[in-house]
Amino acid sequence: MDRTTTSPVAGHPNQHLAAKFKQSPTPGLLDNMDQSGNTTPPDKSTRSSFSSVRENDSDLAQTFTSTKVSSYSRPAEEAVDDQPSPSEMATQTQFLPPVTQPNSRLHGCWFPAVAAEGFQGWKQIGVRGRQASKSYGDLQALKIVWSTPATLVKKKDPERPPPGQSSIEKLPTEILGQIIDHLVLDVPPNGVSARNVDLMSLLLTSRTLHSATLNALYKNITIPHSRIFRKFLSHISQNKELGTIVRRLDFSHFNPTTLFFTASERATTRNLTPETLMQCLELTPFLREFLAQEYIEDEIDGNVLRKLFFGLERLQGIDFCGCSSTSFKNAFQSILLSDWTEALTTSRLSLHKCITLPSSVFETLLPRLGNLTHLDLAGTRVTNEALQSIPHNARITHLNLSKCRLLTADAVIDFLANHPAVKGLVFLSLGADARSHQLLDEDDLDKLIPVLPHTLRSLSLKGSKMAASHIDLLRPLTKHLEELALGRRLKIADIDRLFVPDESNDDDLGMQLDWVPHTLKYLDLSDYTSTELDLITLFGRNSSIMKKYSAPLEVVEVTDDLYARLAKSPVVKQLGWTVTENGSRAWLVRVHDPRDGPRDSGLRSWKMGAAFWGMRKLPVACAEVGGMYGSYMFKRKL
Repeated sequence: MDRTTTSPVAGHPNQHLAAKFKQSPTPGLLDNMDQSGNTTPPDKSTRSSFSSVRENDSDLAQTFTSTKVSSYSRPAEEAVDDQPSPSEMATQTQFLPPVTQPNSRLHGCWFPAVAAEGFQGWKQIGVRGRQASKSYGDLQALKIVWSTPATLVKKKDPERPPPGQSSIEKLPTEILGQIIDHLVLDVPPNGVSARNVDLMSLLLTSRTLHSATLNALYKNITIPHSRIFRKFLSHISQNKELGTIVRRLDFSHFNPTTLFFTASERATTRNLTPETLMQCLELTPFLREFLAQEYIEDEIDGNVLRKLFFGLERLQGIDFCGCSSTSFKNAFQSILLSDWTEALTTSRLSLHKCITLPSSVFETLLPRLGNLTHLDLAGTRVTNEALQSIPHNARITHLNLSKCRLLTADAVIDFLANHPAVKGLVFLSLGADARSHQLLDEDDLDKLIPVLPHTLRSLSLKGSKMAASHIDLLRPLTKHLEELALGRRLKIADIDRLFVPDESNDDDLGMQLDWVPHTLKYLDLSDYTSTELDLITLFGRNSSIMKKYSAPLEVVEVTDDLYARLAKSPVVKQLGWTVTENGSRAWLVRVHDPRDGPRDSGLRSWKMGAAFWGMRKLPVACAEVGGMYGSYMFKRKL
């Protein structure tokens, strides 16, 4: 179970296939493509899980670890040191033969004998410079001695506080809980080993620490494999009070092959089934966040869905990322015939890549989400009618509508311009795959960009058809945006105008005097193929994008086809950049100069735990990036 001695992803012990995360140590470019560049292996000190992508804590942004084996594996260490004791501790001894056989080396005795003065036990007897015994314990350690050792009287420390009155025990519960949270492991070492063993001692320290530790262990439950789920369910079944502590059930690290190779083996154990999952939800009445993913989609049946939407009054965040099986679709369709309440408590909902759900699910679900703040419908069959049916009293700050092919540009623009629920947007993704679908053309962008709210911090127009005239519309947004994904058909010279004022004639002098610097940290140019992106101009003298004065720009995403080419070019390093990649994505990352002060960690409240830039999936819970969610956020394309 989560956060107990028996409990949180790591892969199967036989799966030692760590996905290569490359980082060019001597990145370079363009004319010197014949130079070879080595890649740096990922830092294995970061926790990771099956199909897990985690942000690596380093001085360089966009450095991830992607692996299927927990990096907590360590070589075994000797637990007992059985080396001889120091020679100076040995007692001087001599062999005394019997009087009747003075030449015998078989009979006789060693002196000093057991009653000799200063005898310290058999292990301390030296014979020819070596220990006499390594097989038996020291008699003195076993308290088989012939003189009573002096009893040490411990003096009571007058400054020692009485039980329950130590400094740490006097801390507020909230602060004490935050301290203990840093000691909790979400993912067990080696995939199936016990985790949080050290925390067990805290449970026995004092009543105050017992209460705080128990809360830390059970508040956020991470389930990396079915055995942990079975043990967790057993614990809360025997001690129902523990179930009331649980606020989050997290299956984002779940690995079905950690313990079993085949589906038939997993079905035989019956550890995680729709019935046991339903039992778990019944025993956690104060659950606030339920985080699922494609590996448990067959365990989510109609009863589980009814419990999530109708039976847990405090549930606020639900994530069904990647769930698209036939059984999952049928389960959702079965609850459409249920008696739905007028309003649901859910405020954060992710149906990211739930591609099989019919439009009727969204037309039934969205009108009842009056508390909605986060909505991720990427890759789904949501319709214009369902989008417009969102209650006006909702306050959506995060909206992901990328690759929603049933939506039309006019309906999306009207929704963003007139619907009261989206007046405070912070994150908006309207990305599309230009190879198969286009949502926004030039005329649509002329209508859309002016109506976007000033609260935006992240905007994706990836896949749209852009023109040079749109730069003038985007310039005001760059004064508060931190992430911007551009569409196709722009030139480097056009994009460069986002970072510097125009210098074409004297009429622009006023613009230069009134110029407000941009706030962009991340620029997405991945819509441009290796033949479309003009690298000569991008790294040339006339472009400011890669220059130092384009700061705070820190990350430029490019198509992954360019990684190998950029990694071999010395020009990239000369300009103070490097190249990283993860899965099907690649980034140019500015190398931090210590003289510029501490590096921006990238943590923002609107990212909900993510530190790096350009996430494709919306989080619905404040947590570290990891597991399958990390893969959807930073490893995959739209």
